[in-house]
Amino acid sequence: MAKKGKKYIEALKLVDRSQAYAIDEAIELVKKTDFAKFDATVEVAFRLGVDPKKADQQIRGAVVLPNGTGKTQRVLVFAKGEKAKEAEAAGADYVGDAEFINKINQGWFDFDVVVATPDMMGEVGKLGRTLGPKGLMPNPKTGTVTFDVEKAVNEIKAGKVEYRLDKAGIIHVPIGKVSFEDAKLQENFATIFDTVLKAKPSAAKGTYMKSVTITSTMGPGIKIDPSTVAVKA
Repeated sequence: MAKKGKKYIEALKLVDRSQAYAIDEAIELVKKTDFAKFDATVEVAFRLGVDPKKADQQIRGAVVLPNGTGKTQRVLVFAKGEKAKEAEAAGADYVGDAEFINKINQGWFDFDVVVATPDMMGEVGKLGRTLGPKGLMPNPKTGTVTFDVEKAVNEIKAGKVEYRLDKAGIIHVPIGKVSFEDAKLQENFATIFDTVLKAKPSAAKGTYMKSVTITSTMGPGIKIDPSTVAVKA
């Protein structure tokens, strides 16, 4: 187990590990326990009562956070003709087809999200082994395989985040920066919490939301009491 630094140990003293905090208290603690010398990312981890090995219990999707993530996403769009022009007009950072496929094959990864029109997936699909492990492969479930490239680019630039169940049955999602106002972090948290809650697979049995933890990039995890979160009807 990695040895924790002095600053982390001091931050940990501020947290009652046996307690699940109300969301407003948890966000206050995230800020108090952040000791990074940069504007750290605030992330939420949902440990779910599902079996990630079963196809009917997979959870994946995307949602636009109302206050963004504090990070400007670099968007690469695979499109041709009018759809390429549409992507450029929407503010995509890179737009093209074969030339970018070649660049990626040569090790280029100066982008954060990839969008592709359906007619480009035959070629983009060949990058599966390269983009897949990095979580960059376009997918219809996250709205990144679409002919509506304008909407896709706009949503990504506005703060769209993807969520996906990992092999341990956990979903990790960034909800902003430590510098965000508390109310904005709470609103972003409520949005992703509501989304994950409604994504419960019908095949899942027992307790679905096993635990919810919030943390800054370098800070300790803080448990949240789900009952303190206002859920949309």
